[in-house]
Amino acid sequence: MYDLNKKVAIITGGASGIGLATAKAFLQKGAKVVISDINNDTAPAVLKDLKPLGDVQFVYADVSKEADVKHLIEDTVKAYGQLDILFSNAGIGVLGETHNTTYEDYHKVIKINQDSIFFGAKYAVPEMRKAGGGVIINTASILGLVGQAGAMPYNASKGAVNLMTKSLALEYANDNIRVNSVNPGYTESGMVSKEALGDYYDGLVAQHPIGRLGKAEEIAHAVVFLVENTFTTGVNLYVDGGYTAK
Repeated sequence: MYDLNKKVAIITGGASGIGLATAKAFLQKGAKVVISDINNDTAPAVLKDLKPLGDVQFVYADVSKEADVKHLIEDTVKAYGQLDILFSNAGIGVLGETHNTTYEDYHKVIKINQDSIFFGAKYAVPEMRKAGGGVIINTASILGLVGQAGAMPYNASKGAVNLMTKSLALEYANDNIRVNSVNPGYTESGMVSKEALGDYYDGLVAQHPIGRLGKAEEIAHAVVFLVENTFTTGVNLYVDGGYTAK
């Protein structure tokens, strides 16, 4: 089993939701964590919440920009001397009819959800090689496997994340670098709740055979498994309440 104690981890999109839950899980296992997010405003409150759990820092990054991802990894290595784990979690979803979608809106989803995976791997792998190995986890989605009307750019980006994960796993297996993806079902958050969505929320619940939506902590638990299990690489792990079993 891969021991997270004293390992250095980066989590993009780490200031809320799945990223924040995973930061807590990593810290509780003794990892040193750098959370990154595009929202600077939330950083002080998030750090105040996390610091009692362990060694944590915040670095701003827009993961759609190569220079920002490069800077994020360089800052982490400067602070801690190495990089062992990268959780490329940041992403966005945009719903709308394809014939009314602009190229700019389409490509924004691709840049954030897909290009960020490339940038992360490009700059993390050399540092992981120096450390003698490492782990990359990418956040994909149930919609990386099944389609949804009105979500074509998101479907495209998350399907790409799953195949990029497999390709990277094969490319760097000999470097002792494991690469997996976690594929959440719909997960409770401020924007995905009964209060925010009303009757639409009930429709989402009905699509999950287990009878409810996921919790961020449940997805974080899956991420920890993918990090710790040393015989697991190239896996697209669905944590979806049975959504994709239908």
